Amino acid sequence: MTTPTPPAGASTDVADEAPDNLVLAGDFDAPTYDQWAAEVAKVLNKGRPEDKLLSPEQAIERLRFKTVDGIVVEPIYTVDDAIGDLGAPASEPFTRGTTVRNGDLDAWDVRALHEDPDPVVTREAIRTDLERGATSIWLRVDPDAVQVLDIAKDLSDVLLDLAKIDVSSRTDQQAAAEALLAIFEATDKDKSELSLNLGLDPIGAAALNGTTPDLTQLAGYVKRLAEYKKSRAIVVDGTIYHNAGAGDVHEVAWLLASAVEYVRALVEQGISVDDAFDAINFRVTAAVDELATISRIRALRTAWARVGEVFGVTAAKRGARQHAVTSWREITRDDPYVNILRGTISTFSAAIGGAEAITVLPFDTAWGLPNVFSRRIARNTQIVLSEESDICRVNDPAGGAWAIESLTRQIAEAAWAEFQTIEAAGGMVAVLAGGHVGEVLADLNAKRGKLLASRKLPVTGVSEFPNPSEAPVEGRVARPEAPEYAGLTWARNAQVFEDLRDAAAGAAAGVFLACLGTRRDFGGREGFASNYFHIAGLDTPSAESADIAEIVEAWKASGTPVACLCSSGKVYASIGVQAAQALKDAGAAKVLLAGNIKELKGADTAGLIDGTIAMGMDVVAGLNDVLNTLGVTK
Repeated sequence: MTTPTPPAGASTDVADEAPDNLVLAGDFDAPTYDQWAAEVAKVLNKGRPEDKLLSPEQAIERLRFKTVDGIVVEPIYTVDDAIGDLGAPASEPFTRGTTVRNGDLDAWDVRALHEDPDPVVTREAIRTDLERGATSIWLRVDPDAVQVLDIAKDLSDVLLDLAKIDVSSRTDQQAAAEALLAIFEATDKDKSELSLNLGLDPIGAAALNGTTPDLTQLAGYVKRLAEYKKSRAIVVDGTIYHNAGAGDVHEVAWLLASAVEYVRALVEQGISVDDAFDAINFRVTAAVDELATISRIRALRTAWARVGEVFGVTAAKRGARQHAVTSWREITRDDPYVNILRGTISTFSAAIGGAEAITVLPFDTAWGLPNVFSRRIARNTQIVLSEESDICRVNDPAGGAWAIESLTRQIAEAAWAEFQTIEAAGGMVAVLAGGHVGEVLADLNAKRGKLLASRKLPVTGVSEFPNPSEAPVEGRVARPEAPEYAGLTWARNAQVFEDLRDAAAGAAAGVFLACLGTRRDFGGREGFASNYFHIAGLDTPSAESADIAEIVEAWKASGTPVACLCSSGKVYASIGVQAAQALKDAGAAKVLLAGNIKELKGADTAGLIDGTIAMGMDVVAGLNDVLNTLGVTK
């Protein structure tokens, strides 16, 4: 690379300092919130009838978003949303982080998840991960994952004084913990320099399995780790609740409630409150909503510090250490490469929020066990963000941002209220047994289901911009059959749309798009309609003409009983009814209209138009109805 040469005659003088009177935008008046709101109303009122114009307040309300657990996200934040003293990292209430970042590139732990039951594959994958950037290993030990008897083989190439090791289990946490402890207890390395996490979370396991948790063994494991100063016995796992449908508020609240149960149990078993706090890590979700993820991680630290204050924990030990994992619930099977983008956004959010460790789920998670390529992408997502984007160098870079501070406060306060409700009901174990958690999740999932079905919560590549002709991911080893869990049920957001596509798979089913008029008339709605039907993997043969006879002949040639009219309101008013009548007369079983039925100007459409497709509709119900007509519903 060379330094550019300035044009001949150009001055190369550079001012040593900025002029004293430089005022950027100084000639413009500062806009007020009311002025901004008025401009928003102008935009939203374009095309609206005079008698239905929105006031500025109504326009702003249209732009507000409320999450399934009641957090209100404003379209704009102002200085009124600011907080007073921001505080500092590594000091109470730890909102801004548990440590002070010094600018090094290793500000968080790159933790690679391994679930392959083949010890040869897992041993090689672990070695590759550690050689190429991962700093710790996480083994899931279950019948459908790593086998407990293979843990020693899997870790045989690992230098235990250089890499952290975590285990977790959904079925037998003590067996996994004992197997890992046996490896570390057999080494002659300095125990104070070794790092392991036993992954004990009996309440989380009970929630998943529908059993009663046993907390009586916790103190024994904490005592066995007494010499391992960098190790923890307990990992309270919020991903269990997130994958079952929890939002930001309830993930934080249920983490707090579970951790408090563990602190009380440990104290009753003879562990000091400081050591009890020191024995606990948190596993949290990193989701694609950047603001919510950053704020939730900060909110958990704030609330946990308050718990520590109430327990009388030494101030320096009140910080919540968090291991963030990209959301399994948000993983998609279809268009899986978009999962790489999801993983990147989620990792960025977790890092900005100050998570101490991060795990990125491979993009092909829904297709089977990951291969070398997908593992490398998952690993490098973190390494690129850390070492090339430098986001690891700064403490709490979002701190002070009005939106982040407002959402952090909202989530912390709402989670604390739910936590107090649980405490009043007898604690987390009691509310699990009493059905409270299941009832809350059912409500949250119902609300989220409506948002997904209406695409107000879009899934890119699945419910928006689907590719019905995409090639399947190949060369993946199928995951072993998982055991049946009698407790909480996990579901991915994309599953309902994948079921639609599966129903039409191999059926050569489609919907004919009757594009009336010229492309200027129908282009926008043709694109909308094709995107809609492609969600279910349906073909969309089409014809473009203002000649109704040509449209009918093209529909007959398409071989599908379903047609959808696509055009402008002007064309609909002119020939929409005639086109629908002609298609019905020719034998169409269902005729849909892309747009509003009112655009037919009050014409009698009984028996002609069988439905409309438009923004905000329930696409799942609508497409299931189309699939029923096509006779391909499974």
